[in-house]
Amino acid sequence: MGVSTSKFNTFTFFKLPSAWWCGVRLRHIDKNKAIVTVTHKWFNQNPFKSMFWAVQGMAAELATGAMMIDQIKESGQNISMLVANNNASFTKKATGKITFTCEDGHLIKEAIDKTIATGEGQTIWMKSVGVNTDGVVVSTFNFEWTIRVKR
Repeated sequence: MGVSTSKFNTFTFFKLPSAWWCGVRLRHIDKNKAIVTVTHKWFNQNPFKSMFWAVQGMAAELATGAMMIDQIKESGQNISMLVANNNASFTKKATGKITFTCEDGHLIKEAIDKTIATGEGQTIWMKSVGVNTDGVVVSTFNFEWTIRVKR
């Protein structure tokens, strides 16, 4: 695997600075799973003293997108990626350290192989679940990723 967490976090500083400044950090990545953390602080909170939903969304999206970026890079092909749709549910106030985990990396390779073989765009839905330090789910995000070989 070509992506390390430290290199990816440096990438976020330059390419996703709002996520980096809000404290979004990739903690683990492999072919099947990515873990991203973000800690509730005064600069990423909403008026209700919990983490702003968009900050949670950045962390949740990164948990899905980091694996997508890594596997596209590994394919050696020029493939574009874009979030076409997303939805989320919020079940508890997000305070403290929130850990987002996505375990849908296994879906990516098949979609990449199919877009390379057919030249047609592919879509996959990936889920990222955020839990607090007590292990309680605070939010669940679903992202519909689209990929297509650039010709």
